Amino acid sequence: MLNLGILAHIDAGKTSLTERLLHAVGVIDEIGRVDDGNTQTDSLALEQRRGITIKSAVVSFEIDDVTVNLIDTPGHPDFIAEVERVLGVLDGAVLVVSAVEGVQAQTRVLMRTLQRLRIPTLIFVNKIDRRGACPADILNTISVRLTPMIVPMGEVVGEGSPGARFVPYPGLPRPGLLEVLAEHDDGLLAAYVDDETAVPYARLHSELAAQTGKALVHPVFFGSAVTGAGIGELVESIRQLLPNAEGDAYGPVSGTVFKVERGAAGEKIAYVRMFSGTLCTRDRVTFRDSEPEGRITAIDVFGGGSTVREASVAAGRIARLRGLADVRIGDVVGAPRKGTGDHHFAPPTLETVVVPVCSRDRGALHTALTQLAEQDPLINLRHDEIRQEISVSLYGEVQKEVIQATLGDEFGLDVTFRETTPLCVERLTGSGAAVEFNKKDSNPFLATVGLRVDPAPVGSGVEFRLEVELGSMPYAFFKAVEDTVRETLDQGIHGWRIPDCTVTMTHSGYSPRQSHAHQRFDKSMSSTGADFRGLTPLVLTAALLRSGTRVHEPLHRFRLEVPADTLGAVLPVLAKLRAVARSTEARGPVSVLEGWVPAARVHRLEQRLPGLTRGEGELESVFDHYAPVAPGAVPERPRTDHNPLDRREYLLNLTRRIGG
Repeated sequence: MLNLGILAHIDAGKTSLTERLLHAVGVIDEIGRVDDGNTQTDSLALEQRRGITIKSAVVSFEIDDVTVNLIDTPGHPDFIAEVERVLGVLDGAVLVVSAVEGVQAQTRVLMRTLQRLRIPTLIFVNKIDRRGACPADILNTISVRLTPMIVPMGEVVGEGSPGARFVPYPGLPRPGLLEVLAEHDDGLLAAYVDDETAVPYARLHSELAAQTGKALVHPVFFGSAVTGAGIGELVESIRQLLPNAEGDAYGPVSGTVFKVERGAAGEKIAYVRMFSGTLCTRDRVTFRDSEPEGRITAIDVFGGGSTVREASVAAGRIARLRGLADVRIGDVVGAPRKGTGDHHFAPPTLETVVVPVCSRDRGALHTALTQLAEQDPLINLRHDEIRQEISVSLYGEVQKEVIQATLGDEFGLDVTFRETTPLCVERLTGSGAAVEFNKKDSNPFLATVGLRVDPAPVGSGVEFRLEVELGSMPYAFFKAVEDTVRETLDQGIHGWRIPDCTVTMTHSGYSPRQSHAHQRFDKSMSSTGADFRGLTPLVLTAALLRSGTRVHEPLHRFRLEVPADTLGAVLPVLAKLRAVARSTEARGPVSVLEGWVPAARVHRLEQRLPGLTRGEGELESVFDHYAPVAPGAVPERPRTDHNPLDRREYLLNLTRRIGG
């Protein structure tokens, strides 16, 4: 069993390669075309119209005695989160590079991610039949820009013509092979120094497979998904050089959900990669920190070119599970894998308001977006009941198109979008404290709450502490305070989330349960959870006002390659977009700039770059950190809560809600 991913920059031909592989191993009789929208893996209507892959798709085939589950992944940078979720379930990968366009910015991002996760990877240089193909130059570019640890497995004859073909090197050693392998094997290094021709074929082949399986070296193949050149050699090397799936079918159940879709009846279907144990129909399983729990009602296992309904799925395999109503992408089914930490995806850095074309569709839009967010924790929604608006977080502008098409195709809703804005955060500038006592001053709640807020290191999250005795009041009241604190911190003084701080409860108090003689419990005389939930936002906001906060905007780390003679035109545009170049390096005819640019300006930079650089500029960017906004007007985010900054308005809003 081998779970294989195909990765590439957009338009490098990975979906076409999938079709050719399926045809080569006999799964399909006719090869689909991306342009015709009839490929096996691009199933969303938008994918078929645009010719790009957005959601990972799984298709299965067999190579001799190995069953391969092939996962076709997105190539557009707006969907890098989708790619990274898939990488965690792979045993190996094929990275596709175009012989014409060469190594692109996204290719570098993908290769770095593959290397960081130590995923065994073969490199396939596609489109050798296209005019302008230059395999020798591409091989050198791969060595310089991706990794020097590559082993070319053959050469191209007739490049740039329909008759181009891949000719594998006859046997071993191949040019440069021993030198590359010796980098990681002292025994081979000694043999290389003594007499490289004396190393037996069997040892070289065994070492090539071993080092490929450890992601130390990367064999490079050439071919064409259109003509089929080089496909046979790639298929054979997938079987020989990439490691099989591992896992103990009798161990504790452990799997990862990497995709969620809905069936014809609206039920959730979870795609899971099993790493350990065996799942059976009717098993009850836990997910997402052991909560919630669900019962599996059906299992469809991938194999032989399709899915087969089976009673169980064992370690190493991929299956579709039904019955887990609350499951989300990224959930761990059963026990977490040993030796793997939590993988944190870069947060979305942009936001837009989704507006229904017909105002009567507001309710249906709310339901549809909620369903999409349930399936994918990286889709964050924000409901503004006051303005009757819904905001959605984004990684890039293309996601607007995806959301628009999905709402139209699956829910029959026609929507537009407001202007995209950056998603900022607030950070404390100091410490602050506030307290309100039960039955004193203007406190209308039967509760005493005192809170102190202190700054915390970036990435540490929100920590809630107690400086009062846990037994000083019922635990449910403490829990109400903590839950409300975390909810309130979603909207700081300027309306942005406060991701990192320490909140300490310094005072507590309540009115014990009371009743009139011979009568039932009197809520007007006794504290309830609602008192603490109502008072906590006022106290916390007062503490935040005393501590002070500063708004920080998301910054992307960028790497920009431009022709050296265009640098003079590029630098003023970078300055205008508030980009900061921390280094500039001349590499012959090319200048390389690295630095930071506000997330809100990345799309504009992408638009301007081709005109500034004659279409030769190459931009690579990824979220890096949050930084204080530039001096001037502080960006404010419209509040969606009852606005505890205004005590009178807050109490009126709370009274209306309770009264309603």
